[in-house]
Amino acid sequence: MKNETEAPTLARILNFGSLNLDQVYRVDAFVQPGETKSSLSLATHCGGKGLNQSIAASRAGAEVWHAGKIGTDGDMLEKKLRENGVDSSLLEHSRGVSGHAIIQVDNSGQNCILLYGGTNQELTEDSIDRALDAFGNDGLVLVQNETNLVGSIIQKAHARGLLVAINAAPMDEKVFGYPLELVDWLIVNEIEGASIAKCEFEVDILPKLNTLYPNMNVLLTLGKRGAVCARGAEQARSGIYSTKVVDTTAAGDTFLGYFLTEALDQKSLSDALALATAASSICVGVMGAADSVPRRAEVLSALERGTLGRCGEWGGWR
Repeated sequence: MKNETEAPTLARILNFGSLNLDQVYRVDAFVQPGETKSSLSLATHCGGKGLNQSIAASRAGAEVWHAGKIGTDGDMLEKKLRENGVDSSLLEHSRGVSGHAIIQVDNSGQNCILLYGGTNQELTEDSIDRALDAFGNDGLVLVQNETNLVGSIIQKAHARGLLVAINAAPMDEKVFGYPLELVDWLIVNEIEGASIAKCEFEVDILPKLNTLYPNMNVLLTLGKRGAVCARGAEQARSGIYSTKVVDTTAAGDTFLGYFLTEALDQKSLSDALALATAASSICVGVMGAADSVPRRAEVLSALERGTLGRCGEWGGWR
């Protein structure tokens, strides 16, 4: 159950999202080919882009339903969703193994991730239909490229009149087969965006995407240089805060969850970017994935008190 500081928005989201058990190894430097080395520590966390984004949107204030599949080892994943106000009634169970990730985090807070899809790749057409029937025809359907049947989910959600958002990560050839012309929000980094837009320079990403998909809104993240988004004729840009980085694992998912919640609540793009930027800046200061996502009250308090300092200038093209 949400408290009042976490439920102020109109956003309603059904996330067909991945759920992973993250094995996080703290290292002084990433393992190189042919190298064997000891880690500084090991911890198991709940993660996966889908789970992180559901928790981020819920903590931002959205009403969130999560549809997906977990294995016999996935009880802690379902518990984590419920603890964070996410409706987990649409989760299905399998006798297989849940999604897993092996994550190395170095002393600078950067990470490298090896994924195993597990039950994230076991969605069925029937399970998609059941989830959509339960959710109804009001709200937004969110997908990432970490589950199967993404194209079918996009088609079925659009046919029901639902908004559709896709985080095209991890980027691979499957993305080019999805019906992106039906997508309302595309969330990508500069590499993913350039691939989909079929362009070489990041300055061309938004114009090219607008030509290819004129009805699509785009959120383009640029890492340490900030983010830019476009919704019709409206466009906004943001830099980042200079905060100490401990772990970047869920920073992008936190940014996405907060941004979509605000955008769906009819906030201006500038306001949506501002809250998302602050939330992700707090996130990178905490170790872990889902556990590092801040609550809305914490983000608002940090902004009000100025504890994050001054947000830097946007560092993209001029």
